[in-house]
Amino acid sequence: MDAKVTWDHGMTFSGTAATGFEVPLGAAPSVGGENDGFRPMELMAISLAGCTAMDVISIMRKKRQEITAYEVKVNVGQADAHPHVFTQATITYEVTGHGIDEAAVLRAVQLSADRYCPAQAMLDKVMPIELVYEIYEAQDNGERKLVVKGKYERA
Repeated sequence: MDAKVTWDHGMTFSGTAATGFEVPLGAAPSVGGENDGFRPMELMAISLAGCTAMDVISIMRKKRQEITAYEVKVNVGQADAHPHVFTQATITYEVTGHGIDEAAVLRAVQLSADRYCPAQAMLDKVMPIELVYEIYEAQDNGERKLVVKGKYERA
């Protein structure tokens, strides 16, 4: 895989890879930026969320779960001193639907964590990653009701 960033001006860059899509990169005004793009470390967190989110939704669809909404959130801690590396992460899978099977969610999270997600596999080597899932029942009024919240604990 090849990727590149091209400087535009100041602290403004454009990133691209083989797919041809572009992503804006920027920095805060406090370091000479214009708040005009993602910070590189934000993209690392988004990559982690996206990688595992795609795995889990793919597995859940194969298990014929009736999902109406789905979101994966990543919260990372960072070191106070430079280079501000990630020190820990919590990934929260929020699955909303009708009659979602907790065992199916847990298995999908486990397969992503232990077999399929390269972003998680890489970051897991250098920091602890907590995996939390929340299952919601979709309501007729467009709301949702929490059914169960749990964690995937690695053996």
